[in-house]
Amino acid sequence: MEEAGCKVLYPMDRLAVMGVFEVLGRYRELAATRARLAEHFLSSPPDLFVGIDAPEFNLVLEERLRAAGVRTVHYVSPQVWAWRPWRVRRVARAVDLMLVLFPFEENFYQSHGIPVTFVGHPLADEIADANDKEAARAGLGLSPDRPVIALLPGSRSNEWRYHVEPFLQSALELRKTRPDLQCAFAASGREGRLYIEGILQRLDPEIPIKVFEHRTREVIAAADVVLTVSGTASLETLLVGRPMVVSYRMSALSYLVARFLVRVPYFSLPNLLAGRRLVPEILQGEVEPRRLAREVSRWLDDPVAVEDLQQAFSAIRLVLRRQASHTAAAALSDLAGK
Repeated sequence: MEEAGCKVLYPMDRLAVMGVFEVLGRYRELAATRARLAEHFLSSPPDLFVGIDAPEFNLVLEERLRAAGVRTVHYVSPQVWAWRPWRVRRVARAVDLMLVLFPFEENFYQSHGIPVTFVGHPLADEIADANDKEAARAGLGLSPDRPVIALLPGSRSNEWRYHVEPFLQSALELRKTRPDLQCAFAASGREGRLYIEGILQRLDPEIPIKVFEHRTREVIAAADVVLTVSGTASLETLLVGRPMVVSYRMSALSYLVARFLVRVPYFSLPNLLAGRRLVPEILQGEVEPRRLAREVSRWLDDPVAVEDLQQAFSAIRLVLRRQASHTAAAALSDLAGK
C-alpha cells in the first residue's frame, strides 16, 4: 500500500500479533496507537474509512469513527462465525459495509442483517490453474525424479516456535522409509530462515533439507504433499492444487481459552470451504512427528485420493475467483456515492 501512494502513520507489523495472551502483552502499545489514529481521522475525516483485517484493533476504531459520522468499511471478516459470535453486535455498530472473502461469511452476515459483499479471495485471482511442478523444482534446484514434501511453518514467530521442530522431525521420520525424499522449508523472510536454520544446526547440520526464503508458492508448486500450518498457507496450497496435512499449535493458555470459545467443526480453510473433511487436521497435543509423517504418507501412497482431492479444490477455486480487488473497489465506490 505504501508503494501505491498511501501515507504510513504506523508500521503494520506492530499489529501482527496472534493468540489471546500474546495480544495482552502488547495491549498498552496497541491501545495507544488506536487512540492516536482515532484523533487523526476525527480531526481530518476521510470520505470512507476502510479497516483491513486486525478486527480487535480496527472494529473499535471503526465504531468510534462511525459514531462521529464517518462511513466505515471492514475488509476481511473477523472469525465471528467460528468463535465469540457475540462480536457480531459490535460489527453491526462499527461498519456500514463488510467485505468478505468466503461465501459462508456472506451467509452469516446476511442472517444478522449486516450489509455485506462477498468479493472472493485475491489469491484465487492471482494463482493460475496450472502450476508446473517440474518448472518449480527446476527453479528451486530440486530433482524432478524424487518425491518432495513442502514444510510451511507459518509467517509469524509464535508459529515457528510451535511448528518448525515437529515439522522437521516428521521429515526425518519420513526419510527413514523414503530415503530419496526431498524436503523443502518455506521461510517467510530472513528472520524465519535464520530460525529454521538454527533448529537444523542444533539437531543435525548434515540433514539434507533445503530452506527457501520468500519463495513459498514455488515450494508449494514443487511439492507432492504439503505439511502446513492453518490459515492463508493452507488456502494457497489449495489454490495451487497440492494435497496437504494441516497442523496448528499455540500456547497452552491460548488453546485452553480457544477450546471453550470455538464453535466450528474444522479449523482449516479447505475443510471449512468444502463443508466437509477434505484434508487431515492435526491440532495442539496431536502435533507430533510420527502422526504428521503418517498423514503425509497417506497422500504419497494414494494417487487416486489425491486426484479426487484436486477435483474438489478446483471447484472451490472457481467459487473464490471473483476479481476480488475490482469487486471490492466497486463496492467502495458505490458506498461513497450514496
